[in-house]
Amino acid sequence: MAQKTLKVGFDLDGVILYNPFRIVRPFIAIFKKIVLGFDHRPLKFYYPKTRLERYFWRVAHKSSFFIGYGFWEILTLIKKRRIKAYIITARFSFLENDLNRKIKQLGIKKYFSAIYFNRKDEQPHLFKEKMIKKLGLDVYVEDNWDIVRYLNLKVKSQKSKVYWIYNILDRKIKYQYKFSSLKKVAKKL
Repeated sequence: MAQKTLKVGFDLDGVILYNPFRIVRPFIAIFKKIVLGFDHRPLKFYYPKTRLERYFWRVAHKSSFFIGYGFWEILTLIKKRRIKAYIITARFSFLENDLNRKIKQLGIKKYFSAIYFNRKDEQPHLFKEKMIKKLGLDVYVEDNWDIVRYLNLKVKSQKSKVYWIYNILDRKIKYQYKFSSLKKVAKKL
């Protein structure tokens, strides 16, 4: 019996592209909660409105500048038709030029069935939930714990699994589909 080709979605920043600054995410969450009094219930992500905020957002996204550890193993799975792969990134519309430049520069577009980005500036977790359901994904790979937690509740009823690539500061959080790298995700797939 032939093995089923899995439909797998991948976040871009922090998954396909390694982002060294993701290590500070837990500190930012603590700062927002304690200093700014911002609670993520219900989950809501900030959308930069001013030119200055968008400038800093663009600079921050430039830190995702090299391929994640394990990407070549993912390509092998794609080439062997073990997975049908999609990139689903919640980057906001004002980052489209940077996204297109980065995808072209890395030459990775040809390996993915499609690349979806948040063109309508939806909340990131809602955009990703919609795409997982629309594409009927078997697995979605994400590095943001808040998004993983949300998606896990919303898509497991359709039998989709959400794999989490955790950062070292989050390693003690218990989660069934938790991986330290994209390479470990590739082994599981």
